[in-house]
Amino acid sequence: MNDKTEASALSSDATEVRRQKLKLLREKIGDVYPAHFHRTMTNAELAAKYEGLEPDTETGDVVTVAGRVYSSRNSGMFMDIHDASGKIQIFSHKDVTSEEARSLLPMIDLGDIIGVTGLVRRTKRGELTINAQQITMLTKSLLPMPEKWHGLSDIELRYRKRHLDIMTNEESKLRFQQRSRIVSGIRRFMENDGFMEVETPMLHSVYGGATAEPFKTHHNTLKLDMYLRIAPELFLKRTLVSGLTDKVFEINRNFRNEGVSTRHNPEFTMMECYWAYADYEDIMDLVERLFSTLAMSIHGSTEFAFGDKQISFKGPFRRVPMPDAVKEATGIDFLAIKTDEEARAASKAAGFAVEKDATWGECLAFIFEEKVEGTLIQPAHVTHFPKDISPFAKEVPGEPRLVERFETYCNAWELGNAFSELNDPEEQRARMVEQLEQAHARGEKQKELDEEFLDAIDQGMPPAGGLGIGVDRLIMLLTNSPSIRDIILFPARRNKAD
Repeated sequence: MNDKTEASALSSDATEVRRQKLKLLREKIGDVYPAHFHRTMTNAELAAKYEGLEPDTETGDVVTVAGRVYSSRNSGMFMDIHDASGKIQIFSHKDVTSEEARSLLPMIDLGDIIGVTGLVRRTKRGELTINAQQITMLTKSLLPMPEKWHGLSDIELRYRKRHLDIMTNEESKLRFQQRSRIVSGIRRFMENDGFMEVETPMLHSVYGGATAEPFKTHHNTLKLDMYLRIAPELFLKRTLVSGLTDKVFEINRNFRNEGVSTRHNPEFTMMECYWAYADYEDIMDLVERLFSTLAMSIHGSTEFAFGDKQISFKGPFRRVPMPDAVKEATGIDFLAIKTDEEARAASKAAGFAVEKDATWGECLAFIFEEKVEGTLIQPAHVTHFPKDISPFAKEVPGEPRLVERFETYCNAWELGNAFSELNDPEEQRARMVEQLEQAHARGEKQKELDEEFLDAIDQGMPPAGGLGIGVDRLIMLLTNSPSIRDIILFPARRNKAD
């Protein structure tokens, strides 16, 4: 019998024993899965209230707690039960525990969920403990728990059975608690800064706001092909046109039918915002204040560790124009290059395999990705992007090939993307038509012009700064997580058979 077969047989045997215990419990107490149980305190509240209780002290206070059994010693005389907030030790003995309650102990397994009413004390060894008077079976677990101290060693199994990963891995549990705090912190920061939260559609009849392959679906009643949102940008800008608010944001789920990697998941979380009468420099300040606030919330400091690096979110961040960064790294001065042909020639002469029809801006951006992006460990705003890869940004005064756009990098990752938003309706239409023609040339025949968005821009959108932040990558940094699948509760994965 190989290891997997043996493990499967043991699991099957253990499950059968648990089913037999379930049958006995039903005969003894009736309802093994009651609908309700009233506890008076969580384990964390209990620990906080009796923090100063001296060893070998009994209180006489009666409390009721509930949780999952994680360990059992001396035939159930000592058990540790965990709720979402922490653990508490349970002591069951004929001197303190009813005979009815003690009769349940042989039928309680690790992983079962029980309720306990009893007296609070601290043992001689200093362990906060409840002397059980009554024990209530709340849920009989039919499957054995993974070995507590090692958890799930198979990484794919951790992602597929996340409930077991969190159940047996305190690091995973903490990471998802921190994720919740970070998302709440973003929302709180934006609201405190005067931004209004809105909700925009996830189903689009015309997809846009970013360049990405969409997921396609079909609306039966409307008899209409639709796309899952790749970005909320065009709807949020229409909100600015409406005058509903001058500062709008959305924490949104986006869907892109593209690759999976340690930094990419097909569905992901973004925070996108637009700020009327502001520009991209105002947005840079906003990003720095947001990042430092989140770091303080999670770590109590603007400095924190990621792997073997020490990251500082203390502002101001370094600000560097893309042409300057490329010139510093390679010696190529793109601002001195006038044509697309010269840009391709200079790139190839320096050893970069740019596409045969690459534009001046595409050459600049390609070399930046190849030579500069990987060096940006501490947070930095890379500014002055090429216009031909930035269809929604305003031109840099005096340099029409560049736009007022920045991306925020840290640990060589792009965390945010921001513009001084284009609001000239004629220029906007021209750039979107050009972008559409390029998409059709690439074979993306289903891509259409968003006439409803262009109609709204014709109505007049105020000058504005816009920002999109990759919330998942930001959480990866703040929680020291090397893979995006570590911070998404249920990440995309192949079928089990594959």
